[in-house]
Amino acid sequence: MLIAQELRRKNIAEYLLYMWQVEDTIRAFGCSLSRIRREYIDRFDYTDEQKEDEADWFGNLIRMMNEEGCRENGHIQINKVVLQQLEELHVQLLGSSKFPFYNSEYYKVLPYIVELRNHGAHKEENEIETCFNSLYGVMMLRLQKKDISLETQHAVKEISTFIGMLNDYYLKDKQEPLEFD
Repeated sequence: MLIAQELRRKNIAEYLLYMWQVEDTIRAFGCSLSRIRREYIDRFDYTDEQKEDEADWFGNLIRMMNEEGCRENGHIQINKVVLQQLEELHVQLLGSSKFPFYNSEYYKVLPYIVELRNHGAHKEENEIETCFNSLYGVMMLRLQKKDISLETQHAVKEISTFIGMLNDYYLKDKQEPLEFD
């Protein structure tokens, strides 16, 4: 919870990836709050009050996952909303002549998005979701200490730059709304 709050304020892209990891962590513990509390939260150097706050937060996420049918896979609505906000901003940025650097970066990344879709990415997901899924997939491979090809490393570097730019515009837009006309 503490990490999520900080990330949401400072870096919405990292926040979303973190929240996807939290969803997978919850699944790894069988959506059991008692197991999460005992085997996960208790491992951190938190005060008793912080542990209770964390347990409440995880409990709420578990409830959402159960209610929204995300126990096995998928993302809860609060994460889908963030992804949708990023997609909407992406479309606005592309549709405006005021953001040529963003457009340039997008067209640099577009071949990787097309390639990801040709190699199994879900056709119904939008381009931003495809980017996030690739970043999350590589993050998981790294955590598992698996090899990542040079081509994939290069693609992920470009996608990271692009998503970083989208993140920056998102934060700027939250501080003072961007003008697209």
